[in-house]
Amino acid sequence: MTDYSDYFGPEGLRVRGTVIVVPGRGETRATYARFGRRLAADAYRVRVIDAPDLADDLTGLAARLTDATEDTAAEDGVVRPLVLVGADSGAAAIAALLDRAPGAQADAVVLAGLPGRPPGTGATAGTWDEELDVRTSCPAHRGTLTQDPEVRRGSLGDAIPDTVLAAAYNSEAAVPALFLVGDADPLADHEAIARTAKSLPSARLSVVHGAHHDVLNDLQHRSVAAEVITFLETLRNELRPLITVRSSAW
Repeated sequence: MTDYSDYFGPEGLRVRGTVIVVPGRGETRATYARFGRRLAADAYRVRVIDAPDLADDLTGLAARLTDATEDTAAEDGVVRPLVLVGADSGAAAIAALLDRAPGAQADAVVLAGLPGRPPGTGATAGTWDEELDVRTSCPAHRGTLTQDPEVRRGSLGDAIPDTVLAAAYNSEAAVPALFLVGDADPLADHEAIARTAKSLPSARLSVVHGAHHDVLNDLQHRSVAAEVITFLETLRNELRPLITVRSSAW
């Protein structure tokens, strides 16, 4: 078995950047197949690694990110911008790494479904259907999680080390960051995420209406992927928006 899941753009198109995805608690690489294919369709090189074990030192994750990135290199090296995308505990780990080690020397990060401090407790207790309700209302994603024998059920109740969460919420990283959170996410500390995003020199906070904790894979996954692509394209343009709405009836 390979250490990564890879998604490549259409043949003949120039690669526009490299995206490394870090899953969250209980998730597998297969959890992000749909997301990876969608970004790859826009000519981004996408690689999904295994979810980190936060009981270990984060330097281990930094080394894994570096190795995963170097393995994507072509003759001209790694195609930049290099963007790290983290979900749930993967988002917390990436955010915590930004200050002490840039991981794979990322040019930007996407932090999706960053858990609160401390993470919610009662919201994750109960049956598998109740856990799915916390995660997503998307029938396809619910099926993906249910049918994957490697998905670890009940994992949303696993504690994330307070040192990791503290580092994530107190990060002073200078790289551009896109925060994504569902307004129906019971595990998110929405006020804390807003404060953190405002405190960073180059951050954007996008709230997804009706989305739950698995914000990259909920019913709104097409619009969320479009928001990520917009961020990637803006990053390629030195953070200058390519489209400005001058007039709109909505």
